[in-house]
Amino acid sequence: MKYRQLCPVALLALAAFGAEPEPEPVRWKKLFQQSATFLVIENGFRYATEEATRHPHLPFFKGYVDSITNLHGWTDGNPFLDNYIGHPMQGAVSGFIWLQNDRQFRNVQFGRDPEYWRSRLRAGAYAWVYSTAVEIGPFSEASIGNIQAKWPEQGLVDHVITPAIGMAWLIAEDAIDRFLIRRLVRRTNNRVYHAIIRGGLNPTRSFANVLDHRWPWARLADEYPPAPVRRQTTPKPGVPPFELAIQFQALSSRCLGAGAAIALRLHRQWQLAGEWNGCQMIRLPANRHGDGMTFLAGPRWTPLVRGRLRPHLQLLAGGAKFTQDIYRPRNRIQEIDSAGWAVSAGAGLDLQLNRAIAVRLGGIEYIRAWMPGLPGFPAPRGFQFKTGVILHTGTW
Repeated sequence: MKYRQLCPVALLALAAFGAEPEPEPVRWKKLFQQSATFLVIENGFRYATEEATRHPHLPFFKGYVDSITNLHGWTDGNPFLDNYIGHPMQGAVSGFIWLQNDRQFRNVQFGRDPEYWRSRLRAGAYAWVYSTAVEIGPFSEASIGNIQAKWPEQGLVDHVITPAIGMAWLIAEDAIDRFLIRRLVRRTNNRVYHAIIRGGLNPTRSFANVLDHRWPWARLADEYPPAPVRRQTTPKPGVPPFELAIQFQALSSRCLGAGAAIALRLHRQWQLAGEWNGCQMIRLPANRHGDGMTFLAGPRWTPLVRGRLRPHLQLLAGGAKFTQDIYRPRNRIQEIDSAGWAVSAGAGLDLQLNRAIAVRLGGIEYIRAWMPGLPGFPAPRGFQFKTGVILHTGTW
């Protein structure tokens, strides 16, 4: 029975018998307080360091609506370090904020324990919620500074990369903590050395600790001893019930990017796969900026093979949209769009590390889009290469 579900009479009865109500599985008040503090820090830093944020030159409500309705395309004009390092770190921090307030999974540790992977999926879901709030919430980049209303900030890259790679970053810090940091701290009893190693090699966890008013080098495992590993059931043979992949791709027509893919099990050897990928055009003239997105879905076949290497074939169909923005004299910008149907077919090879994690060693596909080309960029019609990390669920 949960505390919030108890009526006043029940509370009096519990008090009379000396019993205490069961605490909530999630510390919601603490979760919102820490998330709000993180949100204030991020927006405060933007306001202090960005002239365009302090002076958006747009009415508040009109600028907010323009920011949300202007979202399109993949890239947002920010450098690689911002989109693919800074934002994943933000996603990892918000994931750790969730984990330190999720009582149900406080004492799990990195490994094959199914409870560990369930807890990280919950953290990844919260990272997506927090990322959306940062981008387009009422107290966000869209409302403070109306960032997305301005060119070229209208891209959707952060909505995908922040939670997806952020969850991978969080899991990587868990692995570093268990297999590297613990070995290093066992070599000496020097507390300063322990603090530097534990805090420095897990930067996003350290930041989340500070938001919870704990030392950066603190660990929940110090307060809550690791629980025994739950018994794992034997998974059914064949493809997993659900896959989530974070993948990077290179299109032969000079477009580099990343995206996310899911796959649902239909049969032991068949899956329904879906992908959302975005890329940025390269080798364009100095006065042009371009990006594109593809939305594809279709069947995937994986033969029943033994060993860690698992090949697959897939045929996907959907749509593609590519955009170019061209600078004109006196800061005028001309936007050119091109969209149409698209089909891709190809093969891939995955390396299964354990029941939960696999690495896509490589995927080669031929993609064909029926759409007009853009200046200096023909319609996609050629090969693309993919690689990434895959999370399996239902196998542990």
